[in-house]
Amino acid sequence: MIEIAIVAIIIALIFDFVNGFNDSANSVATVIGTRVLKPLHAVALSAAANFVGPFVFGVAVATTIAKGIVSPDEITVYMIIGGLAGAIAWSSLCTYFGLPISNSHSLIGGIMGAAIIGLGFEQLVYGGLTKVFAGIIIAPIGGVIFGMVLVGIIIAVFAKYRPAVVNRTFGRLPIISSAWLALTHGANDGQKTMGIIVLILFSADLISEIHMPLWVILAAASAMGLGTFFGGYKVIKTLGLRITRLKPYQGFAAETGGGIMLAAFAILGIPASTTHAITGSVMGAGAARRIRAVRWKVSRQIIFSWVITIPGAAGLAIAFTYIIHLFV
Repeated sequence: MIEIAIVAIIIALIFDFVNGFNDSANSVATVIGTRVLKPLHAVALSAAANFVGPFVFGVAVATTIAKGIVSPDEITVYMIIGGLAGAIAWSSLCTYFGLPISNSHSLIGGIMGAAIIGLGFEQLVYGGLTKVFAGIIIAPIGGVIFGMVLVGIIIAVFAKYRPAVVNRTFGRLPIISSAWLALTHGANDGQKTMGIIVLILFSADLISEIHMPLWVILAAASAMGLGTFFGGYKVIKTLGLRITRLKPYQGFAAETGGGIMLAAFAILGIPASTTHAITGSVMGAGAARRIRAVRWKVSRQIIFSWVITIPGAAGLAIAFTYIIHLFV
């Protein structure tokens, strides 16, 4: 069983790498889209901040993942492997097509699918899943509101200044907001793999209670940071360039608003989607000046990818889990 647990942990870290690879766009899209930093410099900054995030905001989200999706006393390591396989397959597929889907919800959908086929619906923890689905609704809507409000405040404060002064003032501030968003991304998304690894250890009887060992935090944070550094340009292009063209002050507002949302969710233990938060903030920041500034057709495509993520990952996980159970 120890060998199987090690394999499962390796798969979990691969998912964490894929998570960082896809979600690298969340924290660097606007700083690249506003041309404040070159892509290589932006992802290097993001990778470092992602690594630090879990050490700053605690492990409440990891605990929710470990206890709040399926009963930890019932799920097996084989089911977790099936769930991870479904999540990785779904995330990789969407990354290939440049869709900024929620890797968080890919993971949750994968674990749900594996648990449903292996244990039935009755072993799902509906209290924890309520948090998840609340986050799905609140994150993008809150992102839009924060993006619009912060842009409105900036416009009101700098209304009497010439555009050149405003652009110069916000020329480098998006670097700070990008690092802030990456920090909160690591704090939220980085914890999800920690929760899965602890669930693996508990299911394999390698630990007697749900807690977060330091080596688990270090391993998950490192995998997330590496994935972020090698992040996919297609997703960066979709978020940073295709939704709307942002000026530096709008990029600053979008990243700051998205980061505030994620920091609050991390503290409350809600496994929110960084993708949902920042995409909503980008839409809000773009629409604050002019509704037509947002390319709503692209936005609808992104929202559609959000809607199908949990059932899509769950469906793949059901298939993988079924295949695994044929051989074990």
